[in-house]
Amino acid sequence: MNKKLVVIAAVMLLIITMFLVSTAFNFGLGGTSEISYDRSYSGFQKSEFELSANSLDTGNSILNGKAISMERMIISTGRLQLEVDNVPSTVNKITNITVQQGGFISGSSVSGYEERKNGQVTVRVPQKNFYAAVEQIEALGTVKSKDLQGQDVTEQYIDINARLGNFKKQEERLQEILKMATTVKDVLEIERELNRVRGEIESLTGKLNYLDKSIEMSTITVNVNELAPFFEGWGITDALKQSVNGFFDSISGLIVFTGYILPIAIYLFLVIFIGMGVKKKIIPRLFGKQ
Repeated sequence: MNKKLVVIAAVMLLIITMFLVSTAFNFGLGGTSEISYDRSYSGFQKSEFELSANSLDTGNSILNGKAISMERMIISTGRLQLEVDNVPSTVNKITNITVQQGGFISGSSVSGYEERKNGQVTVRVPQKNFYAAVEQIEALGTVKSKDLQGQDVTEQYIDINARLGNFKKQEERLQEILKMATTVKDVLEIERELNRVRGEIESLTGKLNYLDKSIEMSTITVNVNELAPFFEGWGITDALKQSVNGFFDSISGLIVFTGYILPIAIYLFLVIFIGMGVKKKIIPRLFGKQ
């Protein structure tokens, strides 16, 4: 009886052991198969979307570099309209403020008549000094209007830089393929594509340089106008002066008009005088002889 129990227990233990081993083995094969499938799938994705993956890598490198150090890439611009006592003097002060803030004048103009001038100044200052420059310029007069803008170009910068990186990799691959080309047709086609890629690289590089400069140097446009002249009462003296000036202006205009009309009047007088003489003397004689 005991022997039978031992045999039965041994058989059951063997069956359980085989079951566990089989289960573990199947589980291991299933895991291996799943991992193998995932790797194969990932490889296909990388091959098909290689440029996209590269773009993300390039974008991350930008984020880890300049974008993080600057937090966000902002193009700052400002427009101010000031009412001042003296436009030329204010323009000079704006120039001094700009130089002190490490910037430069990109455009300046002054116009108007003696009693009331107006002007416009466009300055470029480092982005870090943008608000300090605005505050100093505001203090030069009465602010009539103020508009400050900040354009976030972080995503645009990352996208352009990613595309630039992809085109550079394409350029390298095309150069390698060009070395292996054996026919004139292949060489011409590869060179044509290479020129196109290089054109894209040049264009994107120019856009990046423009963004870099726009981010680094902010733009402030300042319009300045002088106060409107204020007249107290009628001012008899000023009225007399204006009357005298008006009289002499009229005389001057009359002289100029006479100078223009006199030669014409003399010419017409001579024509009429000669015509009348011909009519009275020459014509009757001609008809009298007939």
